[in-house]
Amino acid sequence: MKTLKEYALITEKRLNEIIPVLPENSFEPENMPELLSRSMRYSLLAGGKRLRPAMLLAACEMLGGDIQLALDFACAIEMIHTYSLIHDDLPGMDDDDMRRGRPTNHVVFGVGQAILAGDGLLNMAYEIMLKTAMNAGKDADKCISAASEIARGAGVTGMIAGQCADLYQEGREDGSEAMLRFIHEGKTMAMFVGAMRAGARLAGADQKSLDAITEYARAFGLLFQASDDVLDIIADPALFGHSVGKDVRDGKLTAVSILSLEGAKARVEALLKEALDAIRGFGEEAEFFVRLADTVAHRDH
Repeated sequence: MKTLKEYALITEKRLNEIIPVLPENSFEPENMPELLSRSMRYSLLAGGKRLRPAMLLAACEMLGGDIQLALDFACAIEMIHTYSLIHDDLPGMDDDDMRRGRPTNHVVFGVGQAILAGDGLLNMAYEIMLKTAMNAGKDADKCISAASEIARGAGVTGMIAGQCADLYQEGREDGSEAMLRFIHEGKTMAMFVGAMRAGARLAGADQKSLDAITEYARAFGLLFQASDDVLDIIADPALFGHSVGKDVRDGKLTAVSILSLEGAKARVEALLKEALDAIRGFGEEAEFFVRLADTVAHRDH
């Protein structure tokens, strides 16, 4: 199997092709406006680890699937993730002015254009998945199942549900561990589950493999968010890439606010064990996922 960096490079190359560089200030029939392309590319190609597409591709490859068939689905989930970050940074949500070490989309292009960039990325993601399914011949059912997994992870019972609860809870004093889990399962975990289940669907995985993949992705998603909550307290801002300490200032419900810093760190370690236990049955083929979970649990940015 490939490394995270290798999967990221494959994804990056294809993303560059999907959203082209257009002539400056062009507004041509049947083409997206150049301003829209530029603002979408600004956030989509701003770096990042490409975790979700890498996990989709790795799950597909681990289970014997064709990563060329999976590539546009990997790009689609990164486009959806990027749209969510653009909207999450807006003044009406988290009001962040830095993302991945540089000004957020709305700071550069304005709030209205940032909303449209997010809308564009979301809709293009579904266009790409549907187009792939329509051209997939005998693999069409696999593609439709994969698209359904991604849509569910990003939708009103997944990421959007978590974001809704996150905003609702902001500044309130009645936070609970149950609400914390609801937020984390929605806004973070659901997209990791969608990515890995999509990869498994594209590989034609059996139910046993699908269940194991799902359990790993659940633990990994919760681990990722708990680790992120810890980093918001202790990270070096120069490494973290966006505002540190903002969750506390905004009165966010986090693993640290509910469990304390040490409790959140302990939760990270417990979730790491859950993730590793879930993926262990795949043996050496799962080494990518073993390394990934350990790296995320012990990251500094």
